[in-house]
Amino acid sequence: MVKETLTIEQDKIVAPKASKPKLYWELAKPRLTWLVVFSGAFGFLLASKGDIEWGKLLSLVVGSFMITSAANTINQIIEKELDKKMKRTCNRPLPSGALTVNEAIIFTLIMSVVGTFILWFFVNGIAAWLSLLSLLLYAFVYTPMKQISPISVLIGAFPGAFPPMIGWAAMTGEVSTEALILFGIQFFWQFPHFWAIAWIGDTEYRKAGFKMLPYKEKNETTVIQIIIYTLILLPLGVMPAQYGITGIASAFVAILAALGILWQAYGLLKDRSDKAALRIMFASIIYLPVVMIAFLVDKI
Repeated sequence: MVKETLTIEQDKIVAPKASKPKLYWELAKPRLTWLVVFSGAFGFLLASKGDIEWGKLLSLVVGSFMITSAANTINQIIEKELDKKMKRTCNRPLPSGALTVNEAIIFTLIMSVVGTFILWFFVNGIAAWLSLLSLLLYAFVYTPMKQISPISVLIGAFPGAFPPMIGWAAMTGEVSTEALILFGIQFFWQFPHFWAIAWIGDTEYRKAGFKMLPYKEKNETTVIQIIIYTLILLPLGVMPAQYGITGIASAFVAILAALGILWQAYGLLKDRSDKAALRIMFASIIYLPVVMIAFLVDKI
């Protein structure tokens, strides 16, 4: 990330100095992008039987990274002026002026075209089409919807849950019941995770005109929604064992991880503080890699 602090001179933001490659790397949102790539690789490995096709897995990783980077860049192009209003985002390459919109568009085109080519010719058509669909939903439906309605979180949960399903389809060549189960787990996980983030950043989101919480204010009804979606994770965490994807041991891990989020949600229900919401966010961050690793280890 660009670490230099922005300065204000005559009401204008002065862009931090950084090399072009570093700015493009930041534009790709690498932390978020690697999470997507990890989820896709998880689905691929979970679907693997016997020897792992390392060439196909590497192609999936590279192609997914490029298309996800393109989606993240489109998001920042659309929200450039809004990002200027929030401390968390005002020093990004576009709102700071370190990169121009034209440079970002060229970067997007290269990443999306090359990423799609890699997935299409070195993985399979299903993985390529699903990845493009994910880009379109995230960049052109979810992103503008954030300013219109809280339903944006529901819309964004679809492309957010695609990666493990894409990984499974990349390995097997089909979107099977098992792939949909993995999709479901990541789909419902996103609600407690992103609503906790929205709770913490509510003031800044309001400045930018984003409507992220399920209700207008940080109230009891919002917490109940978090609890409901977390409860759905409990039976979903058992389904991989029921369908023979993994064993029963990882099902217990998934249940315990979901109960961890649920316990923190109960804490938010009691005091409704930002600190309590932060604990939900951390519990949800822990949930996904712990459950994925447990599934993989149990399969082995």
